[in-house]
Amino acid sequence: MNIRIFVENSTHMRIDIITVLPEMIEGFFNCSIMKRAQNKGLAEIHIHNLRDYTDDKYRRVDDYPFGGFAGMVMKIEPIERCINQLKSERHYDEVIFTTPDGEQFDQKMANSLSLKGNLIFLCGHFKGIDYRIREHLITKEISIGDFVLTGGELAAAVMADAIVRIIPGVISDEQSALSDSFQDNLLAAPVYTRPAEYNGWKVPDILLSGHEAKIKEWELQQSLERTRRLRPDLLED
Repeated sequence: MNIRIFVENSTHMRIDIITVLPEMIEGFFNCSIMKRAQNKGLAEIHIHNLRDYTDDKYRRVDDYPFGGFAGMVMKIEPIERCINQLKSERHYDEVIFTTPDGEQFDQKMANSLSLKGNLIFLCGHFKGIDYRIREHLITKEISIGDFVLTGGELAAAVMADAIVRIIPGVISDEQSALSDSFQDNLLAAPVYTRPAEYNGWKVPDILLSGHEAKIKEWELQQSLERTRRLRPDLLED
């Protein structure tokens, strides 16, 4: 079981996202929980336009690949320049590249990364990035699933959300975050709200009983049943 001790305002995280399309995700970080985390001073999100780090007069950051392969490849110089500029200003715990062939992102990884201080996310685009970046500057390669997106921006936003929301103090009801699906490798139990009956559809009687111990037992049983039925692979882990 994952046990975390929450201490208000004890954690501060900085996330820097390097992208060729900052407008794709800027709005995402200005609403809901991500905005709340920043307003509370628990997280900083900085988005960097990679085109600001190229010497090309047309602000191009891609070029044709050696070997005659199809597509365009993100160039090494602007990426190296941006990452080194950021690293000259502070220490980073991880420099993460979002890529379909990376390690699969899951709740366990989100929990681990939420304990870090500073993270860089490099968003892939076009056909990919010059592989020397992956060999020499990237410390962690992560995928959010076995599919290909137009770019890594959405993947970076998804991961940032999963990481930041479990930083202590971001969510007011901290126990709510600990009972989310995939914490402890279980899916969450069903939840209900008022009215207790609608169109003949009733809320389980146990949830109306006020008996806390029995409700907790029901919740665990439901989590186990749903996990066995929908995601038995989680129980194998």
